[in-house]
Amino acid sequence: MKRNEAAGADNLPGGSMGWPILGETIGYLKPHKSNTIGTFLEQHCWRYGKVFKSHVFGSPTIISCSLELSTFVLQNEGRLFESSYPKPVKNIVGHRSLMIVHGELHKKLRSVEVDFINSFKSSRHFAGHIQNLSSSLMESWKGKQQIHLFQEAKAFSFNVMLKCLFDMAPGDPLAIKLFQDFLTFMEGFVSLPLNLPGTTFAKAMKARRRVASTFKDILNEKGKRKSEEWGNDNEDSFADSIVGNDCLKEEEKVSVLFDLLLAGYETTSGLIALTAYFLAQTPLALQQLKEEHQALRRRKNGEALTWEDYKQMQFTPMVINETLRCGNLVKFVHRKAIKDVEFKGYRIPAGWKVLPILSAVNLDPSLHKNPHQFNPWRWNDPGVSKNVIPFGGGIRICPGAEIGKLEVSILLHYLVQSFRWETKKDDHPFSYPYLAFKRGLVLDIEHIQLEGNDN
Repeated sequence: MKRNEAAGADNLPGGSMGWPILGETIGYLKPHKSNTIGTFLEQHCWRYGKVFKSHVFGSPTIISCSLELSTFVLQNEGRLFESSYPKPVKNIVGHRSLMIVHGELHKKLRSVEVDFINSFKSSRHFAGHIQNLSSSLMESWKGKQQIHLFQEAKAFSFNVMLKCLFDMAPGDPLAIKLFQDFLTFMEGFVSLPLNLPGTTFAKAMKARRRVASTFKDILNEKGKRKSEEWGNDNEDSFADSIVGNDCLKEEEKVSVLFDLLLAGYETTSGLIALTAYFLAQTPLALQQLKEEHQALRRRKNGEALTWEDYKQMQFTPMVINETLRCGNLVKFVHRKAIKDVEFKGYRIPAGWKVLPILSAVNLDPSLHKNPHQFNPWRWNDPGVSKNVIPFGGGIRICPGAEIGKLEVSILLHYLVQSFRWETKKDDHPFSYPYLAFKRGLVLDIEHIQLEGNDN
């Protein structure tokens, strides 16, 4: 039974500030299965309620496991709260990253990224790129009995983004170099932020600079080619279109490209892996999904999939949405109060950090029946979406959510009709707080022949 501990005279929520300097950061970051909120949050919510104070990441903090407060914080970006990530995060993603900047710069960069997403998501070329890469991936698995899906998903989503951003093919030597640098960057992104020679973080900082330098070289090359081909309006990639954008400085163009690559790579690859994991545990869902895509293939009769086909899928979006709810790709986001805020009798002091815990809302038993159970059919109730916040909210809600779902839907179209798969019993998804699998999500696979002997 939860013991309610009233807020103090300062109207702060109850809570513990932990040890000097370290606070409660170590306990907060303790790894746990990603379809749970972890022992730290469970114990603190039991003791103090869904809103409590703590000291994490070097700052006094209000932690919110409440849908009401978390939504309030996200919806009041720029008025009462602002994005506020720890300094090491700012250093490694860059000070012009969309997740860091505020005000007019955020508005300008977000507009560029949203324009890219809107232009590509409904493009037949984009859907075609995904289908070609999906088909190639399935072909490469034939004859294999086992794959490491998380690594395969990372390479797949990275190659999709390289094709869209730079019109770069997977086997291109530059694509291979960029992927290796990006893997090094991601290892440091989720490591202990010690910028000392030889550390994972320091190697990641160097990799980030190499990626930025490569992007500059690509933009310069495309700029020269465009000036030589003056009057030719053909644009093969986003980089071709952004190179002539005089409203953006060079560093801003590089940051936009990096943001899009990071978001399209990290979130989508995690979503692919989680979807395969949960489907392996839920045979009825896998069978219904397979039937939907078999019917779609027969209806298309060899024609390429389109944005319209994706929008007409019914069970696939339910599977993906339930994966996002259960798997919790993004556990929390960083915000800071820019003025004193009163909420439901509590005071959030100006300068204090606020952590909306998205996973706590997604797994709240008062909002979701059997919240730890993967149940795509719960999404037959349209009200479920009001109680799930996998991509944040407000003006910083992930602009690429729909494009990621499109990519996963097309890959699933090929996967469920081409292979059967099983996971290892101990290969669960973990939150560190970044997503990882204990064994990299090893799948035992068996190739199956499509009906009609076509592809």
